[in-house]
Amino acid sequence: MKHFQKAVYTLVFVLSILTFFQCASIKVTSTTFEEKTPFKINSISFQEWYAGIKVGGTGINVFIPISASKNNISLKEVFFRNLRGKLIKEDGKYTSVLKNPSRLYTFKTPEKTENYPFDLLDTECVISYSENGQIKYHKITSLNEVAGTYYEDGPPSIYTSKKTSDMASLDEEDDN
Repeated sequence: MKHFQKAVYTLVFVLSILTFFQCASIKVTSTTFEEKTPFKINSISFQEWYAGIKVGGTGINVFIPISASKNNISLKEVFFRNLRGKLIKEDGKYTSVLKNPSRLYTFKTPEKTENYPFDLLDTECVISYSENGQIKYHKITSLNEVAGTYYEDGPPSIYTSKKTSDMASLDEEDDN
C-alpha cells in the first residue's frame, strides 16, 4: 500500500510540474497570419535610439498608426528584429519601445532567443491583437525607418508621456 501511495504522489508531482512549465513558456508553434485585419494600418515607422548614460544601451521605437478600428479590437504586442514589446495606445496610434539587451552604444540586432516565436527578416514585423478575446497575428512586410535619436538621460519611456513642441530639423537656423 505504501508503494502505491508513493507512486500516486510521484505521479501527481510530475504532472503538476509539467503543467507549470507548460504554462510558463508561451510559444506560437504554428502561426497563421491574418491577411486582413479589422482595422486599417497606416504607414508603420520605426526609429533606432541610443541612450547617453553608461547603462542606457540602444533600442527601437515602433509607431503604428491605426484608423477605422472596431471597439472589440485591442493591439497587444509588436515583434521586430528579435525584440518584442507591449503596444501602448496614445493619440490614435500605438507605440512600443523595444529595448535591446545589449549595453553597446551602437544598435546591433540581438540573437533570437529560444522563446521568440517568429522567424522574421529585418524588414518585417508582427503585431498581435485581440479580437473578441482571441489573439491573432498580422505580419507587416513594409516599414519606414526614420532618423535615429539620442536620449542623453537614458532610455525612453512610453509610459510617461512628455509633451514638447521641439522638433528636430535639418534646416540651419538664422542667428540674425
